Amino acid sequence: MKLIECVPNFSEGKDKSILDAIAKSIEEVNDVKLLDVDSGSATNRTVFTFVGTPVAIKIAAFNSIKTASMLIDMRKHKGEHPRIGATDVCPFIPISEVSIEECVEIAREVAQMVGDKLQIPVYLYEYAATFPQRKNLADIRKGEYEGLEEKIKLKEWKPDFGPKTFNEKSGATVIGVRDFLIAYNVNLNTKDKKLANEIAFNIREQGRAKRDKNGNIIRNENGESIKILGILKSVKAVGWVIEEYNRAQVSINLTNYKITPTHIAFEECVKEAEKIGVRVTGSEIIGLIPKDAMLETGKFYLNKQNKSTGIPEKEIIEIAIQSLGLNDVTKFDPKKKIIEYVLEENIKSLNNFSVNDFIDELSTDSPAPGGGSVAALLGAISSALSSMVANLTFGKKGYEKYFDRMKNLSEEFQKLKSEFLFLVDEDTNAFNKVMDAVRLPKKNEKEILLRNNAIEEATKYAAIVPLNTMEKSLETLHLTKLVAKYGNKNSASDSGVAALCLNSAIGGAQMNVEINLKNLSDKKFCYEMKNKVENIVKENRKLQKEIRKILSKVI
Repeated sequence: MKLIECVPNFSEGKDKSILDAIAKSIEEVNDVKLLDVDSGSATNRTVFTFVGTPVAIKIAAFNSIKTASMLIDMRKHKGEHPRIGATDVCPFIPISEVSIEECVEIAREVAQMVGDKLQIPVYLYEYAATFPQRKNLADIRKGEYEGLEEKIKLKEWKPDFGPKTFNEKSGATVIGVRDFLIAYNVNLNTKDKKLANEIAFNIREQGRAKRDKNGNIIRNENGESIKILGILKSVKAVGWVIEEYNRAQVSINLTNYKITPTHIAFEECVKEAEKIGVRVTGSEIIGLIPKDAMLETGKFYLNKQNKSTGIPEKEIIEIAIQSLGLNDVTKFDPKKKIIEYVLEENIKSLNNFSVNDFIDELSTDSPAPGGGSVAALLGAISSALSSMVANLTFGKKGYEKYFDRMKNLSEEFQKLKSEFLFLVDEDTNAFNKVMDAVRLPKKNEKEILLRNNAIEEATKYAAIVPLNTMEKSLETLHLTKLVAKYGNKNSASDSGVAALCLNSAIGGAQMNVEINLKNLSDKKFCYEMKNKVENIVKENRKLQKEIRKILSKVI
């Protein structure tokens, strides 16, 4: 699922009615979820965090900026935090299945709408920046709102979008794209802020000022302090003491967790702490963290233990929680702290049903879920079973030469399992789309034409989803052959059952493709789909025979 996070900062932190109005403008957009609202009275500033699909995030971002422009008057604003406008900054952050380039395009579209429709000058920053001197937000903000009227007249500070003149009420807005920032604190068994800072200065990218033997800062010919760079890239850190926890922490911002992930920051803190006689007791995540960051951490520690990483997602995340000590000072609840899980919380999914509930749902007079969902579920069951065989081979004496292969296979099967589980829901969703199209009005020729087109397109999709199940099943079957051939012989029967499940998945999905094709008028589409189905069925028969032959020597 494509997900983008948006974190606009508004120059208002005291008036609840204004903040509620901004929140409403975000929440009323479909496919968007408001995750957090963080206000500061002294800074007179509020940070909103929401997530959504690319189309929805664009609408919600514009709506929030529009609402802020109507309700916030910068002529009356005072606050400690640097700011340039009513909506001071609006960054977009890729979360899931979205590239930086896609986010840049969205940032530019929103910037143009803000400039054209709201008549607010807009500057692009970070990945969206049009000039090197605009990449850094601090450079754009320099002079703040009070200096903007003169700054905007300068050729080098001509806005990227919107009017080239000062908007007295709204100021200017900075829009761009940045990496996801993880706010991460490492807990220490001390209340000494100096010791926490010692660790922070050693690990953070900017390091510390170089000093002479008398402790004086050494400067270059331009009067700038000479730095001793720290260990970790894309890391900002400082030491502080949290009285509530009765301990010091190394407060860290991971500005690009793909360059320096949480577990690397944690490990470096442990190393630096040991040098000065301090012990790391755990850590905490402030706000939300992407699922892939937690999975990468869990796999890191599993690899250190020489354990297979081809295990269920929730187990990998539990390893990450335990390894980082994320329950040390506060409770880490994956459903509330992992961004993808927060989004899924209110989504009805067959995957969240118990086995009994799913079977009960299946047995009612409702046509969905039906055979297509069951076919996809068989694919998921097969993938899980083959992953089990691979994991029972990894680390088993006598199979040493296959360890790497089995580790990779177990990960592939876990990935395929997730893809099949998506198709379990998607087959039901596809059927519901057909029903929605059938229910469209048909009172006149125009409505009839629109309804017929909608039914045709929805029925095509209802055929494509089970075809995807067939394709995934064939892909899984090829891997099942490998695990049957090289895997633990004691689990040969399990490989056989996995193959049989895929045979049923392919046969069941085939029926669901064909029953939808018979209702379509697009003959070219039907011909192409039938060819794909025939090729999969033919390849399935061949592979089933080969797997049976491999297993018959053992069973």
